[in-house]
Order: sequence, then structure tokens, then C-alpha cells
Amino acid sequence: MKPLKKIISRYMNLVTLTMISFLTVVIVCVQNADTHRQAYNDAITTLQQIEQVLEQNNAEIAEISEEYRNTCLHNAEAIAYLIQDKPSVPDSVDEFRRIAGFMEVDEIHIFDETGRIFAGTHPDYYGYTFDSGEQMRFFQPMLTDKSLKLVQDIMPNVAEAKLMQYSALWSADGNFIVQVGMSPVNVMKATQKNELSYIFSLFRVNTEAGYYAIDQTSGEIVGSTELDDVHKNIEDIGISLNDIDVQSRGFHAKVNGQDSFCVFRLVDSNYIGRILTNRALYEWILMNTVVLLFCLVIIAVVLMRAVTAYMNRYVVDDIYRINKKLHAIAAGNLDEVIDIQSSTEFAELSSDINRMKKSLLDNSRKMSYVLSKTNMYIGVYEYDEHVLQVRFTEYVPQILGLSPEETGQLFCDYRMFRKFLSELRNHPFADEDNVFRLDERYIRMEEISENRNVFGVLIDVTEDTLKRLHIEQERDYDHLTGLYNRRGLESFLDVCFHKPAEFCESALIMIDADNLKVVNDTYGHEGGDAYLRQLAILLKEFAPGHGVAARLGGDEFVLFLYKYQNRAALADAVMALGELQNNSSARLNDDLEIPLGFSFGCCLTEGCADYQALLREADEKMYENKKFRKSGR
Repeated sequence: MKPLKKIISRYMNLVTLTMISFLTVVIVCVQNADTHRQAYNDAITTLQQIEQVLEQNNAEIAEISEEYRNTCLHNAEAIAYLIQDKPSVPDSVDEFRRIAGFMEVDEIHIFDETGRIFAGTHPDYYGYTFDSGEQMRFFQPMLTDKSLKLVQDIMPNVAEAKLMQYSALWSADGNFIVQVGMSPVNVMKATQKNELSYIFSLFRVNTEAGYYAIDQTSGEIVGSTELDDVHKNIEDIGISLNDIDVQSRGFHAKVNGQDSFCVFRLVDSNYIGRILTNRALYEWILMNTVVLLFCLVIIAVVLMRAVTAYMNRYVVDDIYRINKKLHAIAAGNLDEVIDIQSSTEFAELSSDINRMKKSLLDNSRKMSYVLSKTNMYIGVYEYDEHVLQVRFTEYVPQILGLSPEETGQLFCDYRMFRKFLSELRNHPFADEDNVFRLDERYIRMEEISENRNVFGVLIDVTEDTLKRLHIEQERDYDHLTGLYNRRGLESFLDVCFHKPAEFCESALIMIDADNLKVVNDTYGHEGGDAYLRQLAILLKEFAPGHGVAARLGGDEFVLFLYKYQNRAALADAVMALGELQNNSSARLNDDLEIPLGFSFGCCLTEGCADYQALLREADEKMYENKKFRKSGR
């Protein structure tokens, strides 16, 4: 047993460690929740800013595109006017190129009324018609409606697949169509400013954070700060559209092999998201936790030392002094007085112990008086857990069969005496309450306990018990075989059949020894008795723990098989008994061994409460078995 100081110190350490651990867990959880909240808010703020930039850029692109369309159309009108004013221009490519340079356009094409290019800045385009590709077919309606003035969206041209914006209109006299092509430099510059990957790069302050734009329908990455991921499917980097749809407050995923925290927001038809690695997300949590844990440990150590010192001074030391006094009392020094007045509680404890000690002295005197007046052959003992010594009468050692040396060892310490009695209780006499077997003797033990004071009586009942056992043996057992006789079997079955659930699957088997008369006639009644004893041994040893055998008289036996967990196991046992019918032998004496045979009939109990009826049914089956075996020989 550990000293109280160590127990208190260990308890304080345990409580302190538990509180520090609990606070650490709480702090980590709070920091973790706050970190997630902050990361989510930062992501939403940044994504909102990106959305605003996209909206501003889209408005700028729309304005520039409209301005460029108008410029392209105005240039076509001016060039149509110049060409119509100077009819010699269509015959000179250089003149067209000079006009193109002056008007700051890239291409000029002149179509005839059939929609075929016959003049312009690029002779290699001569002969192209409005049927020469998708880009040219855009202007086919002008062949039927000369009032049209068309400006085409920016798209690759037919000859070189170069991005161009074309405008076309009829000349004022309606004799030809002027088409002007301009390279949309300004529009493309504005469009590049609106590319998601470019915008993402402007907002990427933390290199551990990545920005992604994902098509809402296909899951294709249409823009990212990680250029290698562009045009991949989000499944390839470890994210699913379902995660984005369901977990609007952010979610954790393994993105490109790194554990990350992801927040996405729907902007038009794309999900715009910020992905931050867990390493960057949690790096400050670890540092803050270590600093806080260090401070908690210092506070806890100081507080624990102060509380422990106070407990040792005003509690533990006084308890040690009381224990020292109690040890002296337990050793037999009942004159010892306890007087600890350091606190109200210790003063009350001292007073109670002194009163208890006086009560023990009074009880001891009363006990001694009573024991001195009795001359009955019984043993009386008494002990108290506060006093080591055991008080007893002179007959106790005799009843327990103790030598003087053993008596001195047991009765000087009640714990050893109690252990001795506990070992005695491990050998109860089954047919009698509070009677226990000690070697060849039987002892009745009665004991009462009150407030840790134990009073007991020991009586030697060996003679009465042996007489009763002898009477029961003569009454319930067959003297020849040692098995139950009819009365003993019925007593046993009465108990079993009142508790059918306890013996599970069971069967009653009637058995008749074969050829007993022949054995008696051949080897005498001593041989017949040996023959029956051999059969009794076979039945007694047949199913240990599952069988009870009895001899009803003459050559008739009963075997009760019980406590089988299922019908199959019981059937196997009956089959095993059948194999012994003609495969057993009986040794009549040291020099003579003959075959041992028997017939039997088996009847399953199956919940039937009338074992007499079952025995009659088994008897009938036994005679049928005997007839069958005789007819088969």
C-alpha cells in the first residue's frame, strides 16, 4: 500500500494532467474551428473580389468590343466611299494596301454582285466566295439584301485561321461589296486581362493557396494558378462536383496529393474556388498550442506544489500520527490515547477512536466471562479488524486440528485466521448448509459480523454426519455395483424432471445384461456378480458429466443421459452405446475374461414430465431390441 503523500501527489498529478489535456483539446478544437472560419471568410472575401474584377473586366470587354465593331463598320463605309470615288483603285493592289495602312485596317476585300472576291489587299484571296467556309457564309444574306451592314464576331478567318473581325456593306451605287478585316488587338488585350488564370495570379499572395475555376457541368478546370491543372477534370486532382455542391461551407480533400481545405463559390457557370493546404492552414495552431501548453504546465506545477505542501502540513502529517497510534493499539497496547487537535475533524476522529477502544475493552471482558463459564465441546472465536489478535476458547484449536505452533501463528493475526477459514469454506458438504469438510472430519461453522466485529462458533459434527451418510448409502445405493438403486434413481429424477430446462436434450435408457443366467450357471454367482459389476463400471464411465447410471435389480439397469446441447450430440452418444453392445468384455477374475453383452431401449424425454411412463416405454423398446438381437444370432 502506498503512503498517503504519494497517493495525494499522484492524484494531483493525474488531475493536473487531465485538466491540461482537456484544456489543450478544447483550445485546439476552438483554434481549429476559428481557423476554419477565418479560412472560409478569407476565401469568400477573395472570391467576391475576383467576381467583382470579372464583372468589371466583362463590362470593359463589352465596351471595347462594341467600340471595335463600330470602328470596323465605319472603316468599311469610308473605304467604300473612297473606292467608289476613284474607280481606278480596284485595279491596284498597292493602292488598296496604301488605303489599308491609312485606315489602320489589316485586310480589304472587294466582292462582286455574285459574292466573289475580285480585288483587295490580298490577291491570294481572289476567287473566295461567301460559300468558302463558315466565316464567309456569315455575309451571304447581303446578296439578297443590299441594305445590310454586317459586323462579324471575332473568329478565325478561312485562309489562315487568324483571329479577325470583319465588317461588310454595299457601295452606295450597289455595284460591289466592301469587306474590311481588322485584327482585334485591343479586344484581345482586354480579353487576356479577363482570363481566370491571369486574375488568379493577381490575388495569389500565399503560395500555399491555389485558385481554380471549374466548369459547373463538365467539371473541367478552365483556369488555375496551377497551369499544369488547366483543362484537367477535377476528379484528376482529387475533388468531386458533389463535394462542391453539398459542402458550401468548405471541405477537406487530398488535392494533388496534399491534404487541403477547399472553398468554392458559383460565379456564372463556373465554380471559383480557393484551395489552401493543411500545412499552411494549421501551422499557427501548433505554435500557439505549444506556447499555451507551456504556460499551463508552469501554472499547474506551481499550483500543485502549493496545494500538496498545504495538504502535507495540515492533513497528511496528522494522519500519520493517528496511524502510528492505531498501530500501537492494534499491536495490543489498548492504553494508548489519541489526541490530535489540529482541526475539528481530527479532534472528532480522535474522540471516536478512543470511544471505540473503550468499547473493545468492555467487549473483551464480557467475552472472557462468557467463555470461562461454558464447558460444552464447541469452539467460540471473536476478532475485530482494528485489533490483530483473535480471542477463542480452548476447543477451537482441537476442532480445527491445529498444532500449538499453528495455533500461535493463526490467532496472533486475524487476517491469517480469516484466510484459514476462507480455505475451509472452499470444501462445503453438499447436503448440509454451513458444514464443511476438513480432512476426514466435518465442521459446522456459524458466523455473524457487525461493524467489522466478527463472532463465530465452530462445532465438530463428524460423528453425526458419518452416521447420516452411512444411512443414505444403505438407502439410495446398490451394494453390489455402487450405482443408484431404484429409490436413489427416483430421487435424482424427481429433482431433474422438476427443472427440465436445466438438463437440456436428454434420454432414459433401459438396459438388460445378456446371458446372466448362463454366466451364473457356468461361473457361479461370484462370476455373475463380477459380470454385473463390469457392466456397472461400463455404464458409470460411459458419458462423464452427461450420464447417471442405476441398477433396478437383477440384470436390469437404467442410464439417464442429460445436459446435451443439441439432439445430434445426444444421438451420437446413443449410437456410441450401441457400438458397445457386442464389442465389450468382462473380466471375472485375473485369469478369466468373457464377452459382455446387453440389450437396451432408448426413449427421448422431449419435455415429458412423467419419467415413469418414459421408463416403461424404454423397457418395451429394450425387449424389442433383445428379441431382434437374439433372432439375428
